[in-house]
Amino acid sequence: MKSKLSELASIAEIIGAFAVVMSLIYVGVQVNDSASAVRSAAANDANVAIQSWYLQIGSNQQTSELFYQAMTSEQALSNEEEFQFLMMMHGIFLGFQNSYLLAEEGTIDVELRESLTSVIVGVKGQPGMKRYWRQRKNYLHSGFAEWAEQIFSRDTDISMDIFQLPEADPKHE
Repeated sequence: MKSKLSELASIAEIIGAFAVVMSLIYVGVQVNDSASAVRSAAANDANVAIQSWYLQIGSNQQTSELFYQAMTSEQALSNEEEFQFLMMMHGIFLGFQNSYLLAEEGTIDVELRESLTSVIVGVKGQPGMKRYWRQRKNYLHSGFAEWAEQIFSRDTDISMDIFQLPEADPKHE
């Protein structure tokens, strides 16, 4: 009888160990699914933040005109208009910064960050961009600011055609 109890105890230990291993596998799968869901939500949130900014700027004619004028103007606009422009720019740069930080910690893909922030390359030479950066870069995360400085220092021929002054059309001269 004593050996029978010993055998049953050994079987119970094996079953218990197996149950613990199965529980750990289940928890691992759940954690992996949870991490995947967090990454997916973070990527969606980063996209939605940038998308919302573009929609707000692009769907209001007065705001669009102010943004365009401020971005292309060599001179600062009136104090009120320049303030509004700087807040618009800071809003988008906070979104860019968020994408940068999420990519640094591995929550979103670096390729997504590059996609979301690629507009920086296109507008880096614009007078308004330079004014914004000179005045507001110190309000951003230092790692992001250094990363953006690298983008500004790159030698590129990429620009956004929309910000180019139209050439004179010989038909209309």
